[in-house]
Formats: sequence, C-alpha cells, structure tokens
Amino acid sequence: MRGEILSYDATTGVGLISGDDGARYDFTSAALQSPAVPAAGVRVDFVPEGAAATQILILAGSPTTTGVAGGYASSTSTAVAGFDWQKLFLSFEGRIRRSHFWIGWLILLGVNVVISWIPFINLLGIVLIWPNLAISVKRLHDMGKTGWLIAIPWVGSVVAFIAGFAMMIAGAVANGYAEDYYESNPAAVFALMGPAFGLFAIAGLLGLAFLLWIGLVDSQKGENRFGPNPKGE
Repeated sequence: MRGEILSYDATTGVGLISGDDGARYDFTSAALQSPAVPAAGVRVDFVPEGAAATQILILAGSPTTTGVAGGYASSTSTAVAGFDWQKLFLSFEGRIRRSHFWIGWLILLGVNVVISWIPFINLLGIVLIWPNLAISVKRLHDMGKTGWLIAIPWVGSVVAFIAGFAMMIAGAVANGYAEDYYESNPAAVFALMGPAFGLFAIAGLLGLAFLLWIGLVDSQKGENRFGPNPKGE
C-alpha cells in the first residue's frame, strides 16, 4: 500500500502515515527500509499490519530530511529536519509541537531584535505579527484549544494601555496641575503615572504567563479536530 508521512520524530523514532485507503498507521524507525530519514509529506510504500505500518520504503523523488530518495538533496524543498518553514511561520492550519514552537519563537525574537536597531527598517517589525500569531495558534491547536485564545494577551495589552493612558489624563485634569508643576515635582509625576505603570506591568505578566502556558503544556495525545499529533503519539 502507498501513503504519505504525516509526522516523524527522529528523536523518538516514532511517526504516523496516512494511507491511500484513508486510514492512518503508526510506525517506528525499525520499519524503515531506507537509510533516508523521512519528513512530513514524503510518499512511501508500506505493508499494513493492523494499525501499524511495516516494511516502509520511501518512494523515489520524495523529499526527505537528508535529500531526495534515491538522489541528491532538493534545493527547493522546505522540509528541513522535519520542518516546513513556510507552514510554520505563515499557516494557521494544523498543529506544532513545543520544540518547534520555541524554535520559531526564538527566530522571530532574534529578527525583531536585529531590525529594531536598524533605522526605518524597524518599522517592518509589524510584519512579524503574522508569524507570531501563526506559531501560537498552531501551538494552541496542538493542545486541543481554539486558536482564538491568542486574543487574550493581545486584548489585555490594548485594554491596559487605554486604561492606563486614560488614568493619567484623568488624574492630571482632576488635580488641575499645570505642566510646569510636574516638571518641578518628580513625586507628583510618580503619583500620577504609578497606577498606569501598574496596569502596564499586569499586561506584561499576562503576556508572559500566556507564552509559558502555550510553550510548556504538552501535546494532546492522538489526533484532534485540528489534525494528527505532530509527535506521532
């Protein structure tokens, strides 16, 4: 029978195949009959034994993490070490495991730090919002949660900023102090901005807590409504 690799973890040696018969089959590295290491999307020929796939042969021309089966590495393949980079950063579909999420997050953090030091180019940081959302949504999917939960830290930050700014304006108006009063009284400035900074800090902690939540909680076992387990479990 023929099918397609849905996921493969080279560390654990466990993977999942979608057969052309519509069923899904678990497999281990011991069932691979080829020295090439498969990646998601690779076409294979295998022998089904119950819910497991055995005697797995990678079909010629299929992209793998070590190149093209029966040939040399494909320069156009986006599958590198089990990664489809385009899907990782641009797609909101499917699931990703914790390690892939953190790799993507660290890459985006590094890009953001670099461009923040370059005049004018730092304005392009807004384009990083999309890939950040993409990896976070897929991580929520992997936990069995709706991707709309990503709105929690974003909405919390916006609400905190608006509320903090409104508190500073309202405090200044209520006290009726002129601008020169604040310039000569640092304590008055701290008294006015303190509550607003507290709100900003709460928003920051909410974002950190959300990041740790989606980055540390393990995958939901088996297949869920968003797709197969990326770890093949």
